[in-house]
Amino acid sequence: MSLTLVKEDGTGKTDANSYADLADGNAYHDGHLYASAWTAASDAQKAVALVMASRLIDAEFQFNGTRTNVVQGLQWPRARCPEPDAIHVPLQVLLPIPSDFVRFDSVPKGVVQATCEMARELLIADRTTAPPGEGLKYYNSGGVQTGYDKTDRRAVLSQVAQVMLAKYGSQISARSGAVRLVRA
Repeated sequence: MSLTLVKEDGTGKTDANSYADLADGNAYHDGHLYASAWTAASDAQKAVALVMASRLIDAEFQFNGTRTNVVQGLQWPRARCPEPDAIHVPLQVLLPIPSDFVRFDSVPKGVVQATCEMARELLIADRTTAPPGEGLKYYNSGGVQTGYDKTDRRAVLSQVAQVMLAKYGSQISARSGAVRLVRA
């Protein structure tokens, strides 16, 4: 059975499984210096990578605001998520006045781009498994001495995707029960 990629368009689709589609991925990678993993992949591989990237983003990130629909398939769209790039206009200026929140019927461009970035990373390597040497603190071949560091862990989300998403929430940390509090 083949995967059907269903892009979230801001309506809160129950069957949505990705924040980006192939057109988004291709457009994003047109301006990416290291796009070869994306351009070499088949459309089927790209679709699976976009779906997996969306799953990982939803699992690893706590976005600000609330879901707009209790039955939507993904974390976005969201209501009352602060717009990090809002332009604050003096009250004397009449319409249109930008909102201090991301539109409740949309998925921010940063989330779409982070999905495309993560999809490319997933085409390069499986970021959900432990890499060789993870936790290895030291190794001595001559004396056969090996030491492990339990805090050494590769992040599932790439550093670039984390930065893109940080405007809209915070990464869920397995090491702490604390989450960032945002007052609206």
